[in-house]
Amino acid sequence: MTVLDTRALNRATLARQLLLDRADLPAYAAVAHLGGLQAQEPQEPFVGLWSRLRGFDPADLSDLLLRRAVVRTHLMRRTVHLLTAADAVAWRPRHDAMLRQRVLGAYRRELAGVDLDALAAAGRAVLADGEPRTMTGLARALPDPWRQRDPRALGEALVAALIPMVQLPPRGLWRTAGRARYRPLAEWAGQQPDQLTGAAGTDPAAAGTDPVGQTLVRRYLAAYGPAASADLRAWCGLAGLPAAVAAVRDELVVFRDQRGRQLLDLPDAPRPDPDTPAPVRFLPAFDNAILGYDDRSRIIDDAHRGLSVVGARVVLVDGRVAATWTVDAGTVTVTGLHGLTRAERAAVAEEGERVVAFLTDGDSHRVRLTNG
Repeated sequence: MTVLDTRALNRATLARQLLLDRADLPAYAAVAHLGGLQAQEPQEPFVGLWSRLRGFDPADLSDLLLRRAVVRTHLMRRTVHLLTAADAVAWRPRHDAMLRQRVLGAYRRELAGVDLDALAAAGRAVLADGEPRTMTGLARALPDPWRQRDPRALGEALVAALIPMVQLPPRGLWRTAGRARYRPLAEWAGQQPDQLTGAAGTDPAAAGTDPVGQTLVRRYLAAYGPAASADLRAWCGLAGLPAAVAAVRDELVVFRDQRGRQLLDLPDAPRPDPDTPAPVRFLPAFDNAILGYDDRSRIIDDAHRGLSVVGARVVLVDGRVAATWTVDAGTVTVTGLHGLTRAERAAVAEEGERVVAFLTDGDSHRVRLTNG
């Protein structure tokens, strides 16, 4: 069985993530290919797509949100993701049980004794008036006896787990601030509710068939492979995918990494030569190119793994996380995590000038490099 070393996995990841060469894709196609972008910080997906697409115009992504072609919703790992509406509709029921489990884990004390199905019914009754609501606003609009409960816990349970919901524009539009206000996904995406809901809290894999799970396996490998089952689980947060993996196993090829883990992949997916040059790339906070794996050593050193979960923006040099970056008053400041060569510093500065020009409409090209 072929062993893929860390550098081979790195170049495969960069290629799948559109980070080895900027792609000539429209924003919608890129969001679909990537299986969504993590988006709890509303402006970060714009940087993520700018780093991946040739000629990306942020107005295109804003337009997709306004046209309801893409949506912001809680999904993978119970975090806010930017996905195509079609994927959100198709994938949401498969995540239902996981979302419920995670919200109960986060609010175990506050939700003790709560009938979640009754809470969901009460929330839908409030939403039937068609008014957008914030998370806590929805909770405070519930009738008694729900008002005796913690509104934050009730609101997050409703919005992030019990009712498929979307965050409405203007939140998530380019350079536009807005509170997180919600409406049901079924209504916003123009789908009938029965297309989005099955038996509440059930796991479709338990029924012995898991077509959505199989789709998730294929889509994940297309954007993240080669990868282990543990990496797939880390990306989506779903525990019940072994049956889906087994069902598509004959379609896949198998490798091993240097730790001996079995890696699965699509046979025709790109696996570039490990010596393929990798350009400098500026990644946004919480980019799934890092968070989409259990073993992130293909792209970030273990010593810096925590950066990916605290929301640091990072810079890839030769395909690996080598610096963090911030922007303030039209200046991008890059802080190295280790020493960079003169050529690497020049490449970082050059790409930094491009990203600050993107963020300021060309008003600034100021870049400052510092040592950590």
